[in-house]
Amino acid sequence: MRFIMLTVLIDMLAVGVIVPVLPALVGRFTSGPAEQTYWYGAVTFSFALASFFGAPVLGALSDRFGRRPILLLGFCGLAINFFMTALATALWMLMASRIIGGAMQANAAVANAYVADITPPEQRARRFGMLGAMFGIGFILGPVIGGLLGGINLQLPFFVAGALALLNLSYGIFVLPESLPPGRRRTVNWARANPLSSLKQLAALKGVGRLVAVLVCSGLAQFTLYTTWVLYTTFKFHWGPTQNGWSLFAVGLVSALVQGLLLGRLLKRFTPQRLAVYGLVSSTLAFLGFGLVTDGWMMYIVIGCNVLGNTVAASMQSLISGAADASQQGQTMGSVSALNSLTAVVAPTLAAPLLGAVSHLPAGDWRIGAPMYFCAALQALALVFAVTHFRRARRLRLAASVS
Repeated sequence: MRFIMLTVLIDMLAVGVIVPVLPALVGRFTSGPAEQTYWYGAVTFSFALASFFGAPVLGALSDRFGRRPILLLGFCGLAINFFMTALATALWMLMASRIIGGAMQANAAVANAYVADITPPEQRARRFGMLGAMFGIGFILGPVIGGLLGGINLQLPFFVAGALALLNLSYGIFVLPESLPPGRRRTVNWARANPLSSLKQLAALKGVGRLVAVLVCSGLAQFTLYTTWVLYTTFKFHWGPTQNGWSLFAVGLVSALVQGLLLGRLLKRFTPQRLAVYGLVSSTLAFLGFGLVTDGWMMYIVIGCNVLGNTVAASMQSLISGAADASQQGQTMGSVSALNSLTAVVAPTLAAPLLGAVSHLPAGDWRIGAPMYFCAALQALALVFAVTHFRRARRLRLAASVS
């Protein structure tokens, strides 16, 4: 567990470094806020689309050949992506670098499968939370470093991120052990490895049902937030890379504290189902808050209050992982990653026009929060799906016990 946590930490540190500066880099090749928003959405879309098709294939390959070689491939993909982005001199080069990186990068899915390999089902929610804490710490340090470096030179964070990806590759080669023994590996079914088939298999898992709809709505909300955060705060509060870096630092800090320290205690008191419901309520209110605030400092208040919103991902991963058998963890987590990638594909096509339509409004105008209100509506819909699913599952269990 220590090995994979450090792997994920370095991985997310590399990703976090570029978050505050990628929109500004896109802006170098555009002529105004509306065009910048459009092309940033296109660059984000290209990465997500490539990941959507690549993630289930890589997840299935990890079930066949083990987790370690697929993780190493992902580190190579990240390094290529970052260095190509740093050296890009035109928008098409940015698009090409993101496509290559997205197609080769399935680290999150394989890392989750790795944890499932080495963890009994009853402990998975807590360990997925520990993994989530590493994601959070990566976003504590990464965006701040990226914001500070971006203030010096916009390309510098990408070179640093590429170096971190190479460091992770070296760590994986010399230190990271394999988690999937040969006896638990299985041949690749290419018909099932395509993203649409993998999503059907995910929906068909016993006990999952409407949780797929929860993942879709919640994932779409999260990726809409990721797509618009930097440009939204730039348009509404006139923030630059440094201010955005510190705001993302706050997001990562709260996430790491909740998933690394509080989640284990919360799971002793609440079931993953109840935590997921509470978290969706908290997230819905937080998105409304992000859209309605009138000053930048208020964003930090909303971030600090959204404690339970950081428990949703670990709770959902635990429930879905528990529905799959031991030989299918890689493909199942790859399917979850493909679903996340699908929402990441759709999010920019919705978020960019929403933000572009209000980008001309004066700073501080509440209507600039349109993408955040959209996210709040999605989380509210996810809450409805979750509550109805858990109630139905409870009725089925009661009926089975009576019979």
